[in-house]
Amino acid sequence: MMTPKKAIAELRALGDPAKAAEMHRYHKVDRPYLGVANPVIDDHVKAWRADDDLEGRLALAKGLWKGNTHEGRIAAAKLLTQARIRPEDDGAWALIASWVPDFDGWAVADHACIAGQKRLVANPARLDAVEGWTTSEHMWTRRAALVMTLPWTKQNHPKPADLAIRERVLHWAAGYTTDHDWFIQKAIAWWLRELSKHDPKRVETFLDAHAADMKAFAVKEAGRKLSA
Repeated sequence: MMTPKKAIAELRALGDPAKAAEMHRYHKVDRPYLGVANPVIDDHVKAWRADDDLEGRLALAKGLWKGNTHEGRIAAAKLLTQARIRPEDDGAWALIASWVPDFDGWAVADHACIAGQKRLVANPARLDAVEGWTTSEHMWTRRAALVMTLPWTKQNHPKPADLAIRERVLHWAAGYTTDHDWFIQKAIAWWLRELSKHDPKRVETFLDAHAADMKAFAVKEAGRKLSA
């Protein structure tokens, strides 16, 4: 069974101090960096996942996240990024959701949100909890509500239940438009840009109603695929 201590030791042995310093400057989040590239983390996570049952993976992910290295948190998220988790995924969802208040930068947050996307698609009833994030004082929690729901931008012919979810999230996004934090505006634009590939008319309707409240860069980004 892989332990968090052993896992970090494996990654640390492959680290590059110069790359670690460069990553620290780039991400601008004060935590330890090992200087390990994502493809290397992917390879190790694949091996760790194959060697452990779900209980072991959850324990490893929990410990890696708590250890607070950049690569450890990325690995923790990757350990739980699976379309299907058996026998049941309530523990995985609970762990991912518990990480959200810790988000403090886009890179780690986005990896954790990708893991969260899989769990929301597996059980959309969890969106009731996500809706509570939309009023959080923590910007990264508010942002996570949009990033974790990106799968609902991607259907060309959504079923009625999926269309209702799409409209629900667009309502959240509309409530965010007067929040001019760069990352929030970027998240709105990201959601709308992805949706525009599949439902451009709905994005046009959203922008007609809300563009005046959004930052100019976000409006431009949201509509980039509309004129492509």
